[in-house]
Amino acid sequence: MGIRSFKIWIMLAMALAALLFANVCSATQSNSSAVEKDPDSIAEMVQKSINSTRRELAYLSCGTGNPIDDCWRCDPNWQNNRKRLADCAIGFGRNAIGGKNGRFYVVTDPGDYDAVNPRPGTLRHAVIQTEPLWIIFQRSMVIQLKEELIMNSFKTIDGRGVNVHIANGPCITVQYVTNIIIHGIHIHDCKPAGNAMVRDSPTHYGWRTMCDGDGVSIFGGSHIWVDHCSLSRCADGLIDAIMGSTAITISNNHFAHHNEVMLLGHSDSYTQDVNMQVTIAFNHFGAGLVQRMPRCRHGYFHVVNNDYTHWEMYAIGGSANPTINSQGNRYLAPINPFAKEVTKREDFNPSEWEHWNWRSEGDLMLNGAFFTPSGAGASSSYAKASSLGARPSSMVGALTGNAGVLGCKTGSHC
Repeated sequence: MGIRSFKIWIMLAMALAALLFANVCSATQSNSSAVEKDPDSIAEMVQKSINSTRRELAYLSCGTGNPIDDCWRCDPNWQNNRKRLADCAIGFGRNAIGGKNGRFYVVTDPGDYDAVNPRPGTLRHAVIQTEPLWIIFQRSMVIQLKEELIMNSFKTIDGRGVNVHIANGPCITVQYVTNIIIHGIHIHDCKPAGNAMVRDSPTHYGWRTMCDGDGVSIFGGSHIWVDHCSLSRCADGLIDAIMGSTAITISNNHFAHHNEVMLLGHSDSYTQDVNMQVTIAFNHFGAGLVQRMPRCRHGYFHVVNNDYTHWEMYAIGGSANPTINSQGNRYLAPINPFAKEVTKREDFNPSEWEHWNWRSEGDLMLNGAFFTPSGAGASSSYAKASSLGARPSSMVGALTGNAGVLGCKTGSHC
């Protein structure tokens, strides 16, 4: 370090110490009687002052240990630095940049008037554009779509700072496109629709058969990141990824009140899904869930540092020889004595699944929960299913404590 740099660091350290001393002295004078009764309050005030100063220093630490949140949430000026989010992805979907390289598009109208000729200012008009776009919302709104929302490549849907619901109609389709970020959206009560013309770009529209009513349907998509969304009560899956989809991260979401939560892999016979790679990290699988958290086929799946507090049948299932790497999760089994097992193989013949590579490493099993491992544990297989370093399961509460849509407000930390 040069003399100039050293002097700058000394000046910063002295300024920080002066600020800390002033804060503590002020607090001590105004609370002198309390301090006399409780000397430990001095240490408490010092700690509060240190924490306050750390928050002012922005990106040093948010204290959660969640690498995604600690990357951007410390910034009190996040609303003017929205695109920083695109640098914070982890896992197999870490290269999803969404609309980082495009302009902002502000959704001003919650309506969905015409699926073939969408009105400017609506979400449908935004997502079909060919250029990269970072899509934000002028105000809180409930968007009830008439037909499925077919996204074009290089788009970010960013609901931070307002309260946005996509609900009570068909929901989001990510089909044969790439680089999609969906963040901070409530997605619920999604329903089938179709047998209608729907536009998917400014120059093309076509006939769509009935969709299943998924919350987010990923069909042949790649470099997809779904983060800090709240999903519940859809007709089919909350998030499904099929037909060769890969490079996906599903993180920091809250799932609740649903049967078949997440399907990853089209069918046992669709072997193109052998290259699928999905990271499922820091999510809270909450009240009223039954099964498929996720249900996997063929590919490589890293299930890491999630909080499973509810399942009525099982948490993780699969068929067709997927590799499942479960690390640092917290599994709280239901009261039901017949649903203590975390895992379920769709082929019940052990001779079929005993070679599938499924492992539990560092998971916390509560209330009788147990994970049935299988396979020889080939290091090459688990290397392909490892997308980030797992934190200890004792940290799951802190890592997932803010799962789902955040209450971000302008001018303060999110």
